[in-house]
Amino acid sequence: MRTEQIPLADLSPGIQPTLTIHRFGNSGARPRIYIQASLHADEIPGMIAAHHLRERLIRLEAEGRIRGEVVLVPAANPIGLVQRVLGSPIGRFDLSTGVNYNRDHPYLTPKVKERVRGRLGPDPEANVRIIREALVAELDQWPADTPAEQLKKSLAGLAIEADVVLDLHCDAEAVMHLYTLTPSAEAFQPLCSLLGCHAVLLATESGGDPFDEVSSRPWHELQQAFPDYPIPLACIASTVELRGERDVDHELAAADAAAIVDYMIVLGIVEGSPPAIPEPLCRPTPLEGSEPVTAPAAGIVVFHAQPGDRVSAGDRIADIVDPLTGAVTPPLTASDGVLYARVSTRFARAGERLGKVAGTSLQRSGKLLSA
Repeated sequence: MRTEQIPLADLSPGIQPTLTIHRFGNSGARPRIYIQASLHADEIPGMIAAHHLRERLIRLEAEGRIRGEVVLVPAANPIGLVQRVLGSPIGRFDLSTGVNYNRDHPYLTPKVKERVRGRLGPDPEANVRIIREALVAELDQWPADTPAEQLKKSLAGLAIEADVVLDLHCDAEAVMHLYTLTPSAEAFQPLCSLLGCHAVLLATESGGDPFDEVSSRPWHELQQAFPDYPIPLACIASTVELRGERDVDHELAAADAAAIVDYMIVLGIVEGSPPAIPEPLCRPTPLEGSEPVTAPAAGIVVFHAQPGDRVSAGDRIADIVDPLTGAVTPPLTASDGVLYARVSTRFARAGERLGKVAGTSLQRSGKLLSA
């Protein structure tokens, strides 16, 4: 294991956070996988999974079994880790700007198109080299004026030349689920089965420029822009939601790390016997069909449905109880699917999101991710 430190912008005089990176295998070898944990710094399951993954990778490297390169960032947001308000951790948003740490990452496609125009040819490997060089060059020009923007630029720089990117997150209360681009669904199917995903959400653009799309979306969009030239999907990326924020457990984290290592064996990054791939627990569904179930009134939230439950249109997933009048107003689902996540708070305002159902009947548009 080789450990590096990337200094970030000073938060104030004398306070400079750093980003810690662990590298395994041979530098520059392929396939290369980039894995980061807890970009939302108050989502801890990714960090404990990264801890167990690091221990496995140390052993695998000692055994000479890492063929490619593994780049692991065990705590991707040192800025958010120190953010607290009245003792409560706030790691989802940059408190200085209110911007979600997993939004507004570099969108490089438009200018990369201009950089590669007239340079592509019939050789797909040559095209990959040209595009990667253009992505790196364009990212270098991306302005990063704030500490949070510099963090995003540093993380993108680590991921953008990888073949596979895993961004480890969690929801409030949830079952295992995963987001990826529609063209990457098949490539991630083994990982979904190994992790036991209850929902796989697909889109060609989810809106808001989340981290996983920095490195993956340009390849699909360049395929569309230059259909006469062979352009592989040279980087696939996924946001992996490791259940709920309270699922910080050695047994779960060790199992998740084992599943990720098995996926690396499937990819050829790690040497080993091909793992048995379980039957999938779900079929991928469009992110456009994911239903945000909202509170029809303010009040106490009493859930009837648990994460992982299958629901049907019209089902009563909770009661909203007015503590003053005793009135009970149930939020009803609009589509069939799996309730894959719900909030952890038990008092809601009218219109507040209570849960998410992986369905197919709705066709939302615009920004498809929650705030």
